[in-house]
Amino acid sequence: MPPEARRKPKVTGLEKVAERTGLRLGVPAGIKRVVAVHSGKGGVGKTFISVALAKSFARDGLKVGLLDADIDCPNVSQTLGLGGTIVTSERKKMVPLLHEKIKVMSMANIVKNEDQALLWRGPIVSRVVDQFIHDTEWGELDVLIVDLPPGTSDVPITVLQILKPCDVLLVTTGHPLSVLDARKAFLMAEKTGNRVIGVIQNMKHEAFDDEHALTDFLAQYDVPLLAEVELLSAVGKSEFVFENAVQKFCAVVA
Repeated sequence: MPPEARRKPKVTGLEKVAERTGLRLGVPAGIKRVVAVHSGKGGVGKTFISVALAKSFARDGLKVGLLDADIDCPNVSQTLGLGGTIVTSERKKMVPLLHEKIKVMSMANIVKNEDQALLWRGPIVSRVVDQFIHDTEWGELDVLIVDLPPGTSDVPITVLQILKPCDVLLVTTGHPLSVLDARKAFLMAEKTGNRVIGVIQNMKHEAFDDEHALTDFLAQYDVPLLAEVELLSAVGKSEFVFENAVQKFCAVVA
C-alpha cells in the first residue's frame, strides 16, 4: 500500500460524550494540575510510570494525589504495597489513603477481596469514576496523577471529559502494535480537548523495538520523548531516569 493511501487512525463516538447526564464536569477545587497517564495498549507499564512519577513529585516537595482509575483491575495499591480500607468522613466524602505523603484512591482498598471481579457495565463504572474524582477529600494538591486503564472507551473518556483540560502523558513500548494504540490514545486526547505533553518509552529492548514506529509517531505529531526506561533496569537507574523525566515534564508544562 503506497504511503499516500494509508489512513491515519481516527477517533469516533466522542461527540456525544459531553451530553451524558449525571457526571460533574471540572477539576475539583484545590487541585492545581492533573496528569492523566494513558497508553491505549495494556501491559506497557502505566501503573509503574504513574507510581514512579507520583513519588518523584512528592520527593520534590509537591502535594501529590494518585487516582487509580482502573476500576476493574486496580493495581496502584498493590504496586505501592498499600493496605488499609477507604473510609468516609463526617462530610460523607471518601478519605484517600496516605503513602509517603501521597494521597491514594483505589478500588482495591474498597472491595473486601482483591480477587473479586467487578462485573459492572460502562455507566456504573463511569459513575464510580465521577465519585472518585468529586467525592474524595483531595484537599490542596499541586498535581493529581491519574492512572488510566487501557483503551479509548468508558473510563478514559469519562476522566478526560470530567478533568478537561488536563495534561496527558502517553506510555508505550517501541513495538509497532503498542505505538499504534498510543496513536489512538493521542487522537482521543486531542479530540476531547486535552494536551499530550510527552511520551515515555517503557521496557526499551531490542526484542520489542521497531526502528521507525515510535520515532515516526513522535515526529508526525511533534510530541517530545521524555524518557526511555530499559527493560530490566536496576531500580537506582530507573529512579535516575524518572528524575530526568520529571525535569523534562516540568519544562514542558511550565
